[in-house]
Formats: sequence, C-alpha cells, structure tokens
Amino acid sequence: MTTTSPLRSEDRGNASVTRLSPFQPLTDEQQRLVDSIVRFCERHSHDGHAALVMEGDAGTGKSLVLNTAFQRIQSEARDRDSTRSLHGMRNILLVNHPEMIKLYRNIAATIPTLRKKDYERPTSFINAMHKSEQRVDIVFIDEAHLLLTRTDPYNHFRQSNQLEEILKLARIVVLVFDPRQTLKFKGYWDDAHLRTLLAGIPTETISLTEQFRVEANPDVMTWIRALCDGHLLPLPAKQHFDFRIYDDAARMYDDICQRNDACGQSRILATYDFPYTLNGEDHFVQTGSFHLRWDRNQPTHPLPWAERPESIDEVGSVYTVQGFDLNYAGVILGPSMSYDKVTDRVVFHPDRYEDRAAFSGGGRITDTPRAQCQVMANALFVILTRARQGLYIKAVDPALNERLMLLWKERG
Repeated sequence: MTTTSPLRSEDRGNASVTRLSPFQPLTDEQQRLVDSIVRFCERHSHDGHAALVMEGDAGTGKSLVLNTAFQRIQSEARDRDSTRSLHGMRNILLVNHPEMIKLYRNIAATIPTLRKKDYERPTSFINAMHKSEQRVDIVFIDEAHLLLTRTDPYNHFRQSNQLEEILKLARIVVLVFDPRQTLKFKGYWDDAHLRTLLAGIPTETISLTEQFRVEANPDVMTWIRALCDGHLLPLPAKQHFDFRIYDDAARMYDDICQRNDACGQSRILATYDFPYTLNGEDHFVQTGSFHLRWDRNQPTHPLPWAERPESIDEVGSVYTVQGFDLNYAGVILGPSMSYDKVTDRVVFHPDRYEDRAAFSGGGRITDTPRAQCQVMANALFVILTRARQGLYIKAVDPALNERLMLLWKERG
C-alpha cells in the first residue's frame, strides 16, 4: 500500500472561485439575505453608525451571500449615472485569512465592478486608515470571528481589538460571525463579547440556516457536532453522502487520491497534533505506515492551498482549509483526542496540541483549560465540515480508534 503519491491529475475547475462568485445561483434564503444587506446599507447610508451581523453554521454560504451583496453595492457605488443613496460610497471587504484573500482577489479580477484593492486584511486596513486619518463608508468583514481581540505586535496590530477599531473607521459595518470557528486566544470571541462592542450602535442580526456545503442528511451534521462536544453517537445511516471510518490512514489516503482523480478537490486533513514549524523546511504527519508532509506555507502562491493540484500530496491544516470547500475529506484525528471508556466520551488534551500559538495571549480568559478545549473543538469542527460529498475519518488514539471501528461495524 502506498503512503505517498506522484502529482495527481489537475483538479476539475476552480470550485471555490465558482462557489463565491457574485453570479453564482442563490437559494431563496440566500437571495433574501443579500437583499436584506443591501437594503440595510441603503437605509443607514446617511447615518453615523450601523452594524449588521450575519450568523450561520459552517457551510451555509455566508461568504457567498456577503460577496454577492458587496458586489451589488460596489456596482451601485461606481455607477456614474446612479442617483441612489449608495452612489459614490467608499467601501471595502476585509478578511483576516491569507488564503481567503487570494480567493477573493482572484474573483475580483474577473468582474468589472470589483477591484483587487477592494479586498484587504484587517490590520493593513486599520493601519492605513489611521495613518491617513480617513474613514470609509461601508466595511464588510468575512470571518469576523478571526479578528484579533488583543494587541499583536508581531502582526503589526497595536490596538486592543480589531473590530473596535473598524467600528471607528466605518459608518456601516456588515460582518459574518461564527464563534464556533474561533481558533486562537488572541482572537477569542463569544457572542457576549461581540454584543458588548456593538452596544449603542443600531444593530440588526440575520441568520442562514440552510446547509449549502455538506450534501448529507441531517444526521451527519448532528454526529459531527456531537463529536466536537465530546459525545459519540451511532454513526449516520448509509446515504448518498459517503461517510466512512478507517483503521488505516494510508488506506484512507489511497481512497482520497482515487476520489481526487475521479472528481477533484479531495484532500487529507489532520488536527494540529503533529509538529509543524514555519522555518522553510518540510514537516510530516506520521501514523502507522502513513507518512506525508504538512501543507507548505506559500504566501506568494497565486492559488489557495485547497486549489493547488499538488496539495493532494500534502496534509491540510485548519488554517489552510477554513472557508473552503472540498468534495471529499480524509481527516486524521491526532493524539490530542482520546476516548474515556468509563464516561464514553471523547477527551481533548491541550498538552498534546501542537499549535501552542493558539493558546498564547489568554490573559483575560478566566477558565483557561475550558477555553483551550473549546479552541481545539472549534478547529475540529472546521476540518470536519469541509467536504460536500464524503467524509473519511481515522483516529490515532488506540482507544478512540477502537470505539470508532466498533461503531463502524455496528452500522454494518
């Protein structure tokens, strides 16, 4: 059985760009929310402050709705013949995720009413606005749960909270917020924290509920949520969504390679439980006979990691797949997750979690162990909800592996 492979065939098309294009067909629910966002911005176009919060589970199409509304507003702002309230406004979309910035800018290059400069990282925007002493009209924020909540000199952010600064620098803020995708203490959010910052600002909240990514019966998402909360339910029933448990990571990788050859956009992912240092060298995920390098950090590469054909020969982390779709995902649950036979629960072990930077800067967090486990569970939820057509899972911990294989046999 192989544990590495030569470069596979080219992925079929650019799935993520198509998915986030403002001209992608929308569901009725998504179209209603796009219209709501545009009307909100029109209604508050002459106000000093207003905020709109869009909530929704992973895979409900929040980024598509946001970018579609942004394109409509930019089209109106740049229409020289328009007499509507949004004409001439200066607007920008922010996202604190380097892979997502590449995706948004690649989309903008194909649409006349958008510019690559319309999309920026929060810190770059904040610093530029403070330097120029300027203010914009509307700021859209994708993945607002990734905004920093403390000073971070390493990333050139010297204020105390990125959202607080953005609220000072824009009249209208439209943000996507999902606290279940918070991955670091320096950006540790909950709903109460958000509401405190928005207190005194006219605020509306809209929600997406229809699952847009995971093409499965509801029992699949129910099982995933339970696992992230430490519970093991009976496995989802057999259905068109291809859900599998593996005893061998190398065999799982071979099957993912076959799915990639057949339909593209299929990758191996892992929890952040294997050593990984940004020092320019390759680092590897190894369990049993499986041995494959972690995703390579290539900030200047024009394509996001999930879009690169060669990434079939790498293991993706939560930081390279958050916000992206795959067709099939093979997920390795590393040593930081174990199984307690007495309580029949999955246990998270922060001391085994290799992403130590995720736990730095938690001075204001009162219950550190609980927050550490929550960050780990959030990261797990992100990587388990990337796949549209199939999810394969392999656990490294012997007890957890045994329990999952028993559930697999019981499903038959």
